[in-house]
Amino acid sequence: QVQLVESGGGLVQAGDSLRLACAVSGRTFRVYIMGWFRQAPGKEREFVTSITWRGNTDYAESVKGRFTISRDILKNTMYLQMNSMKPEDTATYYCAAQMTGSAKCDYWGQGTQVTVAS
Repeated sequence: QVQLVESGGGLVQAGDSLRLACAVSGRTFRVYIMGWFRQAPGKEREFVTSITWRGNTDYAESVKGRFTISRDILKNTMYLQMNSMKPEDTATYYCAAQMTGSAKCDYWGQGTQVTVAS
């Protein structure tokens, strides 16, 4: 079992920055990939970014150059640094973990709300 707890959401203005954190606990040694997803009202959940256990990263086109995923292994925490934020970044942000040998996200956090005012 893995537990994920997001924090850091809030209300910002367009152009501002915000950093989300995802604290990971449990069987963290079996986590293969961790990522961030988001879901805006009336829309499907979408991929934002991911990082593998090796540190390889991937980003959705809509956030490339603005968002950065990182992790602190000693703190068992993953971060999402969001810069130059836009109103279309408004969504509930979820962190997720895919375990070794799995083909899907196995664990999800409860989500944290991010609102970007224009």
